[in-house]
Amino acid sequence: MSVTGIIIAAVLVGGTGLIIGIALGIAGKVFEVEINEKEVAIRDLLPGNNCGGCGYAGCDSLAKAIASGEASVAGCPVGGAFVAAKIGEIMGESAEMVKYTAYVKCSGDKDSSDNKFTYYGPKTCREAIVVSGGPKGCEYGCVGFGSCVNVCEFDAIHIENGVAVVDKDKCTACGKCVSECPKKLIEIVPYDNNVRVACNSNNKGKDVKEVCKKGCIGCKLCEKICESDAIHVENNIAHIDYEKCNKCGKCVEKCPAKIIEI
Repeated sequence: MSVTGIIIAAVLVGGTGLIIGIALGIAGKVFEVEINEKEVAIRDLLPGNNCGGCGYAGCDSLAKAIASGEASVAGCPVGGAFVAAKIGEIMGESAEMVKYTAYVKCSGDKDSSDNKFTYYGPKTCREAIVVSGGPKGCEYGCVGFGSCVNVCEFDAIHIENGVAVVDKDKCTACGKCVSECPKKLIEIVPYDNNVRVACNSNNKGKDVKEVCKKGCIGCKLCEKICESDAIHVENNIAHIDYEKCNKCGKCVEKCPAKIIEI
């Protein structure tokens, strides 16, 4: 190859590289993704569990929502008040963190509720209820195989005498146990309001008593005695409105089945 040919080839290669470089530079500017510094700072504060307890797909989604003002600075139940306060500083907002905890709405332990058959299948709650709703006599009661225990990352829920029980001081209200329970027995409730209805049955009183000694019989005595209009019986089961409840304990004293706890 002649010297002229080499020079031409070099010019062509160099020119092509220069054009590609310019094109990439322009494309980088055109398609540049603007970084939200607040979002990055908030994400660094979040625990990274990606548990979904905040209602978003994960910590990245929550950080973006907080930074854009779509979510509260206290949106992370796992991070708690400390993380909420730090995020509040970033966003220039005060963080009032209301603490919540999970609660299992069942009193039907082995001493109170008998099994209708002996179950020999896989020891998971979802698989067990495929067989006639599960072995427990009450079709609404806790299966007791601990699927909720297996998904809890904080050692906050355990099976005691056949029923799942939450340690509210360890619970972060992430909601994983709520999603895992096939009977929908677990709900998220205010930590500070400790009045709870420990039953989930929609059966009528007579049918409840046939399978459980501690089930709600739907008598409405709690509803009648409540001066705050905070408890009502719907579908044969008492429900508490925690925004109205003043924790007076009158419903607890009046309940003949003793399934309202305080």
